[in-house]
Amino acid sequence: MTPSSRVKTLTIDGRPVSARSGETILKVARENNIFIPTLCHMDGLSPVGACRLCLVEIKGSSKLVPACITSIFEGMEVSTKSEQLDKYRKMILALLFSERNHVCSVCVSNGHCELQTLAQTLGLEHVHVPYLYPVMDVDASHERFVSDHSRCVLCTRCVRVCEEIEGAHTWDIMGRGAEAKIISDLNQPWGFSESCTSCGKCVHVCPTGALFEAGKSTAEMTKRQFLPYLSLMRGEKND
Repeated sequence: MTPSSRVKTLTIDGRPVSARSGETILKVARENNIFIPTLCHMDGLSPVGACRLCLVEIKGSSKLVPACITSIFEGMEVSTKSEQLDKYRKMILALLFSERNHVCSVCVSNGHCELQTLAQTLGLEHVHVPYLYPVMDVDASHERFVSDHSRCVLCTRCVRVCEEIEGAHTWDIMGRGAEAKIISDLNQPWGFSESCTSCGKCVHVCPTGALFEAGKSTAEMTKRQFLPYLSLMRGEKND
């Protein structure tokens, strides 16, 4: 197959773009500076389509599809902005806020939280669904890090980075629905984990204040830029 035969042409919001076969809508959109909101996605980690904030419309399809796991095809016509998408994205954000105990004013990630930023960007001013106010624990058993389940949005970034990058697989998900939570090992306190390498990768990919360094706010933590590098290396390897 020649390189030219792998190139696909499509339109995103009426704008003609080209991309290689197999690339996702999200990747193509970002390469062309077209904004699509995401929360669970992170370059360098496997896509899971969990948060559903990146839903887009495709002409000819009655379904909304997640841009992060949907591959492009020749002639595809994608819409990233519409009244329906705006309504759905705000609804998803509202449900995320109501499911746990997100109080921005007292959060260590206030001003540096992806959930908060998306709410501001998408214009979510009020949450019109009942808050669940679940009783969630804070795990401060680790000597360096803290886990606050009240701020977790179940994006699974920590699970994926620990498994795919560090190779430890300390984190996983237990339970279903509103009862689901991130656990270390077999639901042991983080500080007693036998698999945790204390590398801090999970902390540095957390989009909210669910995982943070003890005694520090998110603004004070130094974020490591290792995932973009790994993503670049994987891209060159696949060429």
